[in-house]
Amino acid sequence: MSTAICRAAALLATLLALSGAARAGDLTALYRAEWAGLPAGHIRLTLHEGGGFYRNDIAVTSEGLPWLVIRFRGSAVAEGKLAGAVLRPARFDADYDLRKQKGKRLRMAFTAEGGSTLAERGPGDTSHQRILAEPFRRGVIDPLSAVTAIRDAVRRGDTAFTLPVYDGARRFDTIGKRLPPDPRDPGIHLALTLRAIAGFKGQTSEDGDPDDAPRPVALTLSDDARLLPLKMTAPIWFLPLEVDLERLCDSPAACAWPK
Repeated sequence: MSTAICRAAALLATLLALSGAARAGDLTALYRAEWAGLPAGHIRLTLHEGGGFYRNDIAVTSEGLPWLVIRFRGSAVAEGKLAGAVLRPARFDADYDLRKQKGKRLRMAFTAEGGSTLAERGPGDTSHQRILAEPFRRGVIDPLSAVTAIRDAVRRGDTAFTLPVYDGARRFDTIGKRLPPDPRDPGIHLALTLRAIAGFKGQTSEDGDPDDAPRPVALTLSDDARLLPLKMTAPIWFLPLEVDLERLCDSPAACAWPK
């Protein structure tokens, strides 16, 4: 998922999964996305946390112009352990289709090594992208595990944080800053920046090289225990991608794609 639209999907997977109840039970939500004011896709998210274990599931499908151009749809799951402020990812699996690439599978496993973790390709991975050098894969988290790390940072009251993220092909930092309250716009406002570290422009990949310019993201969360995302905006191809919560669901089946 390394074209511009697929990077947007990965971005959505990371940012939308910020929603959730406080450290227990499951939550399923449906989101809608618009790009340049036109329908772009839907995202279904299910989170589970409890007993020091987390699991995040997400499904994304494009619509409108993005569907006509790339026909992207995919799903991903991340699992790991969370003990206090220490997050240990265990696996990150993603399956996706593009117009010219069907049945793509990303498999990433995290092994404990030297008091940290090392991200490796897991069985069944179909990627032909060059794996990054070991230093770029040590002590990192995957894009979906980043949701838990960001939520914890906000709940701990951190006003600034940096997360080392690796998506199986690229290494980047997610840099977060909490903004002052705006009485005209209720909620918790975060300014996020995705900063390229390795695997971006100038390195050949099977899907093309995404540019290495910093990508700013504006995110507003509800000012309550759930920290539910209210809105998110990020530039894709210099035009705004906007994501909004559509509804919460009792189960994944209740969050079927709109007709």
